[in-house]
Amino acid sequence: MNLLYVFGLILAVRLASVFVVKTYYVPDEYWQSLEVAHKLTFGYGYLTWEWVQGIRSYVYPLLIAGLYKVLALLHLDSVQLLVLLPRILQATLTAYSDYRFYVWTGKRKWALFLILVPWFWFYTGSRTLANTLEASLTTIALSYFPWYGEGTAYLWPAAISCFLRPTAAVIWLPLSIYHLRKSRQSPVELILKRFLAIGLLVAGLGIAIDSYCHGQLVVTPYEFLKYNIFNNIGSFYGSHPWHWYFTVGLPTVLGINTLPFIYGIMETVRKSEKYEVSKQLLITILLTLVVLSTVEHKEFRFVSPLLPLCLYVTVEALSRWSYRASSTMLWCTAFVILLGNALPAWYLSTVHQKGPIDLMPKLRDIAQEYRDEREQRANILFLMPCHSTPFYSHIHENVTMRFLTCEPNLKHQENFKDEADRFYESPNHWLNSHIPIHPRTALPTHVVLFDSLTEKIGDFLSNYKLLHSIEHAEVIQMDESQALLNDWSKALGAQPPNLASLLQHRQLRTGRAIQVYQRLLKGEENAFNRDQQLPSEQDVESLLSNERFN
Repeated sequence: MNLLYVFGLILAVRLASVFVVKTYYVPDEYWQSLEVAHKLTFGYGYLTWEWVQGIRSYVYPLLIAGLYKVLALLHLDSVQLLVLLPRILQATLTAYSDYRFYVWTGKRKWALFLILVPWFWFYTGSRTLANTLEASLTTIALSYFPWYGEGTAYLWPAAISCFLRPTAAVIWLPLSIYHLRKSRQSPVELILKRFLAIGLLVAGLGIAIDSYCHGQLVVTPYEFLKYNIFNNIGSFYGSHPWHWYFTVGLPTVLGINTLPFIYGIMETVRKSEKYEVSKQLLITILLTLVVLSTVEHKEFRFVSPLLPLCLYVTVEALSRWSYRASSTMLWCTAFVILLGNALPAWYLSTVHQKGPIDLMPKLRDIAQEYRDEREQRANILFLMPCHSTPFYSHIHENVTMRFLTCEPNLKHQENFKDEADRFYESPNHWLNSHIPIHPRTALPTHVVLFDSLTEKIGDFLSNYKLLHSIEHAEVIQMDESQALLNDWSKALGAQPPNLASLLQHRQLRTGRAIQVYQRLLKGEENAFNRDQQLPSEQDVESLLSNERFN
């Protein structure tokens, strides 16, 4: 197959994902890349505590800031391009890494198919996440790894990956030992002239960039490990049991590809002499999962760099199986894998949690056009879980905006609660303590919140009118789901779980829709008096329908 055509196909799929994926995944996609780049280029934006403490590297945001600077010089810095071009940049890098995967696996058809269809890679491959960059660099490095010869070119992308995400070293330590053992060159010579030299060069350049941007000497990989690993700050954002990556994390990332991957594991274990590369990759996967499992805070994206390793094992096994499988079996297998990936990719990319992305153009219009009775610009208050939406990078207007912060307990205070926790514990008390209500012009001009909060702060919202209601996600109907669980548990003779207890955090803090309220102007009191009735569920449904078609 012509390599140019292959790369063109891969690039087309990745660029398509830029325009298809229109949902919100995790805050870091915006707050640790685009927001930082916007602050660097245009002088305004919000830097989270990670940047204040120096645990994040500026290398990736600087690439995006370079794009922003070019757009600014050409007077093309529209918010549409500021959002779109960084994703195109990441999608192009992802496409190149996918192409390198195809080359690494011997240009097999299964390799091209399996690198294009994984739902998780389609869902995240064009997102501006450091984890996506890490996964791309890992794939590129693996493709240059000297599996059957000599070479050290892989050390460059591997070293960059480790500097940006120090946990990547867990993958490269066993592979580097394998390289040293199999190489015909002297291990000491390799370590001194290649490993150490390249590592020091990459680290020195990275430290120089970060120290300049942070304004002081800082070694971000060390700070990253100190806060996230040694001080276990990550657990503040959630903890999972030790086995989570084995039972939930990796199987979810692989999706239906878990089945052929398990087949690849079985084949590799049974015929290890025929699967030398797969055997080494499985060792690396196992060691990485074990090490990552020792950290309390776990996320799906943290195992995305393992995706190319798992897919290689799968490709190797399916390629050998294909020689003895019938044509019907091959097509059926491919169809099941394609369908099993297409469904979650479609739902998560276009439906689930699309509210924050649909919200930002409306806030952008408000920021550009709104003026109150004193000709003051918009002042937007986000009463949502912290970082629930993008921020200045998607508005590109220097208006006043405030959100509920969720900085961890860096000073080790007793009974510590972040601002978001204090707000949700008593919303009205927090509003009375932090938001002046007299004169009315002292209030924020706009309030953004999830619909689940509306009734709780009805008195405060009596100063506002509902402007937009935007679909966000399907929320579990608690009563029906609990009744169904009760029936199942009764049939099995087991104690039913309490959904209200398990999901109370999600139920209380998010909702089916995101609402935007606008402060009443002088003269609007007749239409919207302080005793107005808040929008009913039917009113919100009607507004949602109108938003859908406007």
